[in-house]
Amino acid sequence: MGNELVKLIDTTLCTACRGCQVACKQWNEMPGFRTKQTGTYQNPPDLQWNTWTLIRFQEYEDKDENFQWIFRKDGCMHCTDASCVKVCPSGALYYTDIKTVGIHRDKCIGCKECIAACPFDIPRYDKKTEKIYKCDLCYSRIKENLPPACVKSCPTGALTIGPKDEMIKKAYARVQQLGGDANVYGDKFVGGTHVIYVLQFKPEVYDELPQDPKVPVSTFIWKDVLKPLSLLAAGGVIGGSLLHYFTHGPHKPHPEHYDQDTKQGGA
Repeated sequence: MGNELVKLIDTTLCTACRGCQVACKQWNEMPGFRTKQTGTYQNPPDLQWNTWTLIRFQEYEDKDENFQWIFRKDGCMHCTDASCVKVCPSGALYYTDIKTVGIHRDKCIGCKECIAACPFDIPRYDKKTEKIYKCDLCYSRIKENLPPACVKSCPTGALTIGPKDEMIKKAYARVQQLGGDANVYGDKFVGGTHVIYVLQFKPEVYDELPQDPKVPVSTFIWKDVLKPLSLLAAGGVIGGSLLHYFTHGPHKPHPEHYDQDTKQGGA
């Protein structure tokens, strides 16, 4: 434990078997719900509070009118400079010792600030529990030297996990082997992520994948300006109250106010 780990997703090896999607739900004991056919094999249609891993199905036709299916495993990117951690007021979201983003669900107050801050649109809110849910990269398994459930279930080697430098090196070697528009996605955004992709095509081809994910400016304003000011103001109010108590004693109503209240129907 203590090593900085990265999960590598090679989309070119994914067959959309959805073994990772099922394994994630089983390991985390998330319930399944009845869904409706929407004209796609992708199911459910998006990430949900009870679905932290989703295989996205997509039809793609290139400039030469060649048609093919492309698949992408979607889930938390575990940012190095995570905006969700920055804005979380309760400490529910935090950095683990392997540099991923963990979650203390008992500390979550359901403020949903992390939803607004996340550049990848990952956290999901459950109205019933009033809590936020997302992938924690199977931190409980990793602590026991086991791979995440999704990695364990992948039959094609599309999902692997290992030390950061080793995984990045592996990703770039794979991209060089593939050639064309193949690229590595995730190692250069928001301080780098701990989930990176090998993409066969340019990022803009893939549904729901931001081309240039950035932390919202409002996150920095909150963390660096408003939050410190609010704490300072709160400290000033408390300090002023204590000073008044020690110098003047507890606050008592003025006699004229007391007389007036009595005349208006007091005891």
